Amino acid sequence: MKLLIIGGTRFVGRHLMTAALARDHEVTLFNRGNYSAERGVETIHGDRHNAGDLAKLEGRRWDVVVDTCGHLPRAVTAAAQVLSDSVDRYVFLSSQNAYASVSVPGVDETFPRATLTTEQLDQANAIDTSGQPSYGALYGGLKALSEQAAEEAMPNRVLIARPGLIVGPYDYTDRFTYWVARVARGGEVLAPGRPERFVQFIDARDLAEWIVSMAEQKAAGIYNTNVAPEKLTMQSVLEACKVAGDSDVTFTWASEEFLLRENVSAWSSMPLWLPEEAAPHLKGFMFINCDKAIAAGLCFRPVSETIRDTLTWYQTARPDEELKAGIDSEREQALLRKWHETIL
Repeated sequence: MKLLIIGGTRFVGRHLMTAALARDHEVTLFNRGNYSAERGVETIHGDRHNAGDLAKLEGRRWDVVVDTCGHLPRAVTAAAQVLSDSVDRYVFLSSQNAYASVSVPGVDETFPRATLTTEQLDQANAIDTSGQPSYGALYGGLKALSEQAAEEAMPNRVLIARPGLIVGPYDYTDRFTYWVARVARGGEVLAPGRPERFVQFIDARDLAEWIVSMAEQKAAGIYNTNVAPEKLTMQSVLEACKVAGDSDVTFTWASEEFLLRENVSAWSSMPLWLPEEAAPHLKGFMFINCDKAIAAGLCFRPVSETIRDTLTWYQTARPDEELKAGIDSEREQALLRKWHETIL
């Protein structure tokens, strides 16, 4: 199979490339060339937002294209139109944020998609796309409209994957890496809310291997792609981090009321934490129904393997680099002192 990957090789794109090469497929990359690829892998350098660069793809033939970085509907339309006669399948990496609401558990692929007003879409189009754009509250609607753009350009030939939090080695967001690295450092760790609270995510390698497998089958349709809900708790993840890091760490579980009162930012300062009572619109975010993808062969490695490999990558490649997510040590210690004073 000839596979074209649109996007960089920092994280998911890197694992897609690895998974495809491991199955003896021919891989071509189309990106700005900011990050190196495997030696011997063809890279077509270009910016997807530039019509002249997209034209470099004309006259070529691939079996499947995987779009890992489509955020603007107009950009997805442009790529899909250029490739419509050049590929059999268009795989679009979307997000569970594409749903209009995740306020209840069990959201499946039949639930309504998010949308945007004309004014919001104009606002998103005005954002600079030359770097790493951040669309904030517009992100979910943009992903949903990008899905529709791909489907309109290539009807019945689009495979859409909707993951939640993607984790594992080479994750540059650090939203999972924070816990792996922090627990390995040892000492007393501030942990959020109830230990038995469920969490949901997917290892990037499991996602990549499933996408390649589905591409081989020429599959189409929409699939939620997370680990099955109610399989992992925050406590089980942190305990697995402790084992992987051979750490002497102890966990202090502070209440959500305390964390909110102290203005601890959910998901960023305290990754994997979504306040259960203060964020009713997100009550189903960690309970997305993934039965359809699992029935189609989506498999999951043990979380211990994800943690171990993430820790090895972090300690090897970034031991002195400041994490982009999580709470800094000084503030963590101050909050721990205040929490102990509160419960005395």
